[in-house]
Amino acid sequence: MEVQSIKQRFGIIGNSTLLNRAIDVAIHVAPTNISVLINGESGVGKEAMPKIIHSLSARKHGPYIAVNCGAIPEGTIDSELFGHEKGSFTGAHDARKGYFEVANGGTIFLDEVAELPLQTQVRLLRVLETGEFIRVGSSKVIKTDVRVVAATNVKFGEAIRSGKFRDDLYYRLNQVPIYMPPLRERREDIYLLFRKFTTDFSEQYRMPALALNNDAIALLEKYPWPGNIRQLKNITEQMSVIEQQRDIDAATLLRYLPADDMSRLPAVVEGGGRTQNFDEREILYKLLFEMKNDLNDVKKLVLQIIRSEGNIDVSGTNADLIRKVFSDNTDMMEDDGSILQLPARMERVQVDDVEESFSLQETEKELIRKALSKHANKRKYAAKELGISERTLYRKIKEYNLK
Repeated sequence: MEVQSIKQRFGIIGNSTLLNRAIDVAIHVAPTNISVLINGESGVGKEAMPKIIHSLSARKHGPYIAVNCGAIPEGTIDSELFGHEKGSFTGAHDARKGYFEVANGGTIFLDEVAELPLQTQVRLLRVLETGEFIRVGSSKVIKTDVRVVAATNVKFGEAIRSGKFRDDLYYRLNQVPIYMPPLRERREDIYLLFRKFTTDFSEQYRMPALALNNDAIALLEKYPWPGNIRQLKNITEQMSVIEQQRDIDAATLLRYLPADDMSRLPAVVEGGGRTQNFDEREILYKLLFEMKNDLNDVKKLVLQIIRSEGNIDVSGTNADLIRKVFSDNTDMMEDDGSILQLPARMERVQVDDVEESFSLQETEKELIRKALSKHANKRKYAAKELGISERTLYRKIKEYNLK
């Protein structure tokens, strides 16, 4: 069966290479009885893979049970999975079959399998290796024929080293791994998913679907989406319900994206033949201040060269430009205010480079002014948004004579 037909059958949206690879592996492993471990971050849609595997296997007419291991309390997880006898613990008024007994002849999907307690991991390993288990409070061995598909968002290497997960169980579960990529690794699918969600919500709430302009699409695709598909769906639903204007621009979309994750967002988003600068965001502020620090480092390097290689006279326009560049470094000046002489090979000063440094200072000055205006001249909050200390901000305000 082809990947495209599987995506249509199970409602999977996307054409990225990594997604297609995951589906292809599921198709090929489905006819076997091999255990499968699905790896991927929370919200990437891992639950679709065991359904594909079950539906394409010889067990498709048997039971399919999905178990969220992280949602079951540690004290009852063994009873839920393997069953219990009457009176085996307080509240056990009747005997009960567990999921492994009920799913006999079918498939059981263990989501968040890394959350299983160590004692339960031992029981699960026995089922995988021998097909046998014992109910809680019983001594009778029960046989079962179950295909196990597991999923996790945990890095097993760390869990094994910390003693939270058994390495033998990991290797038994991980006979065939399937990797479900996060949205940031399949950016070409993000807008497709958005269109699917906004269409669904327009039908559900009986309102026109949202439409993104080019800048908004660019921002949508560059945002890191730590919550993956689940987060994208939630934000699409929020905008569908709240926004009266159905044409969404980047500024509107930005209001719905958590600021905590903006540090991984590029400072500039291109789209629609023009560039939109999100200069109110912390990442751009920090970038500009880092560039200013780099400029200061260059000045110090020039000073070292001057002191080590000797001096020559510099006159004319170049001298004026050099004086402007080094005017804030008093150790570059003679007592009479003249500039230390430069080595011969540095006689030619690139005017463009100097002008660029001036532009950077003007940009820095303008960003500080905007941050202060945004926070009603409260330096504490302005400094926090700029990513610098309040003391540094105070010095910059004096330096640029900002009121």
